[in-house]
Formats: sequence, structure tokens, C-alpha cells
Amino acid sequence: IINLKEPGIYMIESKLKQYFGFEKLRKGQSEVIHHILNGDSAAAIFPTGAGKSLCYQLPALFLPHLTLVISPLLALIKDQLDFLHSKGISAASIDSTQERVSMQQVMQRARNGELKILMISVERLKNERFRQFISQIPISLLVVDEAHCISEWGHNFRPDYLKLPYYRQQLNIPQVLLLTATATSNVIEDMCGKFGIHQDAITVTGFYRSNLTLDVLPCIEEQKFEQLLQLINRSKHAPTIVYVTLQNTAETIADRLKNSGIQAIAYHAGLDNEYRESIQRKFMQGLTTCIVATIAFGMGIDKSDIRQVIHYDLPKSIENYAQEIGRSGRDGQRSTCTILANADNVNVLENFIFGDTPDKCSIEYVVDQIYSSEGDWEFSINQLSSESNIRTLPLKTLLVYLELNNVIESKYSYYASYKFKFIDDAKTIIDRFQGERRSFVETIFQCSPQAKIWCSIDFDALWLTYSADRKRVIAAVDYFHEKGWIELESKQTIDVYKVLSKEAIKHALVDNIFELFSQKEKNEILRIQQMLDFFQSEQCLSHSLAHYFSDGYAPTLCHHCSVCAGKVAKFPERKQVPIDINDVKNWIKPYQEANLSPLSTKALGRFLCGITTPLSIKLKAKRMIGFGKLEAYPFNAIINILDEMN
Repeated sequence: IINLKEPGIYMIESKLKQYFGFEKLRKGQSEVIHHILNGDSAAAIFPTGAGKSLCYQLPALFLPHLTLVISPLLALIKDQLDFLHSKGISAASIDSTQERVSMQQVMQRARNGELKILMISVERLKNERFRQFISQIPISLLVVDEAHCISEWGHNFRPDYLKLPYYRQQLNIPQVLLLTATATSNVIEDMCGKFGIHQDAITVTGFYRSNLTLDVLPCIEEQKFEQLLQLINRSKHAPTIVYVTLQNTAETIADRLKNSGIQAIAYHAGLDNEYRESIQRKFMQGLTTCIVATIAFGMGIDKSDIRQVIHYDLPKSIENYAQEIGRSGRDGQRSTCTILANADNVNVLENFIFGDTPDKCSIEYVVDQIYSSEGDWEFSINQLSSESNIRTLPLKTLLVYLELNNVIESKYSYYASYKFKFIDDAKTIIDRFQGERRSFVETIFQCSPQAKIWCSIDFDALWLTYSADRKRVIAAVDYFHEKGWIELESKQTIDVYKVLSKEAIKHALVDNIFELFSQKEKNEILRIQQMLDFFQSEQCLSHSLAHYFSDGYAPTLCHHCSVCAGKVAKFPERKQVPIDINDVKNWIKPYQEANLSPLSTKALGRFLCGITTPLSIKLKAKRMIGFGKLEAYPFNAIINILDEMN
């Protein structure tokens, strides 16, 4: 551990200049690095582009062991690695896109102590083979990027993040660093509480950025493209990101811009990974100046001269808005952030939320599965999602709620099947071992019947014939795989939970959990209303935005937003054609007939609003005439109509 008193400061500044080319640390960075190098856990809440990553990259050069970084997106990991490699820092990642040889090399470097930084996604920790490997590596620091994902108060809650405090304990990691750009005071308190981070070790640098002009430009839907065209032309083809909600909107708007002489490219999650990477490269290199993108674009995009961010559609929340505009003007030069605003597509944002609230009968189905299990409860998340008609993410949230109610306890995950094919022949591999280990390896191969090429490991047979523990078998074949003697594949993750209690009254438990989801739904809908109120606020937009993120130092009047310019936004009224109940009856009839049991009102509402669920996929609902027929209408208005029909 380094004491930051002299000569520690000199050593840090020396490394800072040697590796990163900076003379001094930015505001906030010094405090965070001080906490880490003095052995404390810490949290850094800095605005996008304010240098959060340096808060672990620089300490990693001093810490004795590995720095393990949890990052939410592969694209973000890749960008960080490219940067670290360019600075001569020993860093790597392990992810699902890697070839076997590449992954083996990374793991060997980690074992040899040659890596300073290893980057993974949070899902990687659910992989029993990875946990087996990483448990053997001493780790100095766990870094959680986008740490707001651990909080249900946050705008991007991810249940898998809730397990990070448990993994930290299991891997005996002494320190944690939490990083985020978008955390309200509730989120900060929640995420730091989960990791036991002291208040004194939380650094909030402030959210206000004096070089960003925030403009809200109200316009009806039919006028939006013309306004967009004017904004882009006015900027003299400076680097621009146009954000939209849906993938097909990205394609449509990019095509229309190209037809109007603008060099625009669509970017969204539905595109091939390689193609998306090429788009990013072109934008970073200045070969294209305009990207029309969904929220899939932006994580890890560190282009300093983005002069304009335009929201063609409403963002998902104030947090998303803040994150997206934060990608502009990182060089400190004046940049403009404009939203072409109306409330026409608010229901599209709301429908994302309504699709994630399970029906009460779906929750009851999962509870029944638990109560009817003998011993541990084992399941495949995808199969359970399909059977219960609960999307994967809310299903994971449901499991967390059941854990909090002491009904179940997560034990581990494993792959249902392991198979391998020989690269070296079996005898050559066996001959590399002596005594008991040789017998063990022979038994593994004997209990792995071979089809044409692939051998499937029979764990039951191994236990019966050799009392071979599953963990030891996996460690052995993983070792063979790393050495290049076999090629190993594992498929279908099975989650295993211990059933703690079946004593809770089922209907009370189901009602309680359904109420939690309902409250979460209300909170998310309220978040959208807060966003609408923000864009139509009479207060300075820069001040209001900073205040939302607990920044009490922003000026009351910024003099560089549309409100300060005297243009308070008022959204155009939404006009909708009345709905004919007879039409509704005809639209839902095929969906009702396709399902064996009666459908809930909300299930029918999701069908009419075009909200995809496991059930709608199973019944091929998209082929039915009524699917999405009322997607332009508020979900609750549709529910009211369906209730009247009953």
C-alpha cells in the first residue's frame, strides 16, 4: 500500500506522466486514487467524460495483484483495452467472442501474474469454469463500472449486479471501487451501502458542464425530420449523434438523411458486431460525421470533438439523457444538445416498462415450481421464462425478490452438459500423468462416451465408478482444454437454488411480490413523467439537471440553455382517433383462441400494444392482425377498454 504523503505523490505523478501523458490529475481523481492507494474502498460519481476510468487504471500500476473490472458492454471493454494497450499497460479481457487459444493465453498470463487489469462482464461470474479459474488468482481491487446497475432506484437495474457483494466476499477481494456517471442521492446511498463504502470515501465532482448548450425544441411529429435536417446543416457537418428509440427508426432516418446529402449511418443492436465496429471506427476517425443510433451506441465512445447530440425521440429517462448528451464536447469546446420534443411516443417508452411487469398468475407459477421441488430447485432460465411468461430480466428480478423473502437462496450455476473432442489422442494425454492422477484421467475418458467426434462427460457414472467430484472433473478437463489437448464445450446453464422455506402462505407471498413489481412499474412510469416535466420546466435546464444529480454548485442561471434564452418548452397536444370496441374484439380473438387457458386483461393489452412476451413469441402473435394494432395508444387506456368489455 502506498502512503500518499511524500514521496508517494511524486511516484503517482511520475507514473501519470509516464503512462498517460498527463501532468496533473483532474478534479476528483486525486481524492479517489488517494482512497484506493491507502487501502480503502471508494466510489467515484463523475459526469460522462470526466475521467472515471483513470481512477482504477493508475492505481492498478501500484497494487500488488490483479485489478478485476466488471464492465457492462463488450464494446466498452474493447475500447478500454485498446486505450490501455496504447499506453503500454498489461490488460486483457475474457469474453464469449474469444477463440480458445486467445482465452487460454489470457488465463495463463493471469496465473503468471503478468496482467495488471482483467476486464469481464458481470455474467462471466456465473460461469462455474471461470469462477474455478479466478478463485486461484489473488485480486487487489474489484472495480464495478456503471455501478448504479446494482440499485433498484437506478435507471438501469440489473439483478446480476446484486450478487457482486457476494462474489467479492467469496473471492476475498479486499477493496472495491464503484464508478458511475448517473446516480441520484438515493442510488449513491444504496450502492455504497451494499459494499460498505464509507461516506468519506464517496467523491461526487458535480454534474454541471459550462460548455454544453441545452435546447428543447418542441415540434409535431411531421416537422421533426425537417428540423433535424436544419440542425445538421447548420453545424457544417460537425461530428453529430442523433438518438432514436427504435432500430427501424434509426434505419429510416439515416436513409432519409443520406437522400438529403448528409453522410449518415444507422447504428443499433440488431446489426452484425463486425459491422457495428466498423461504423464506430469510421466515426472515431472522422470518415463519417453523423451517426443515427439507438442507446446501443455511445458506451465507451471517447471522441472528444462531438459537437452536437440530437434526440430525435425522447430518451428513456433523465439519466439516459444526461449520459447521452455527456458524450458531446469532451474537449471543453462549445457543443449543442437538442431534443426535438413532443409526447407522441411516450407510450413507446412506457410499453418497455409494462412489458416487464409479470402477471400475478405468472409469479404464482414460479412459486409453485419451487414449492413442488424435492431438495434443491434446478432450472434453465430460458425455459422457465417461456413456461411462466415472464421476460428474462424481470424473472431474474423475481428470483432476487424470492431470495429477499428467504424462500430460496442462490447456490451456484452449472452447465447441463460438457462435451469435448480430442486434439491429442487419449493415450498421449493419459501418459502425461502418474499414479492416482493417471487413474482419474483414464476414468474421465472411460465415462465420456464418444459419438462420431465429440465425447459427452457422464458425471453420474464418474461419481459411481470413482467417487469423482464434479468440481474436480471440470477443473481437469478445463486444464486439458487450456493446454490445447482437447477442445471443450459447455452448454445450457442450469441455476441451482436451495429452497429455504415452503412455509410462507403462497397467495400472500405472490401478492407481496406482485405489489413490489407494481410499485417498480409505477416508479418507472413516474421517471418518465419527471423527464417530461424537466423538458418543459421554467427553470434553467442546466441547473435543474445538475440538481437532479445532487450537484448543489451549478449556477442558478447558466445562460446557455433554451430556458435562459427565454424559450420555455410546451409540448404539442397528442391527437388520437377514438377506438372502436368491436375492432378490439376482432383483433384479440385469434390470440385468445390460440391459447389454451384464459388470458389476463394485461396479457391482451400487451398484445394490442405490440409488447413482446414469451407467450406472444410462443403463439407467433406477430403474425396475427391485432398484434401492435394500438401501439400508438397509452397502455392504461387500452386496459380500461378491455376492462369495460368484460
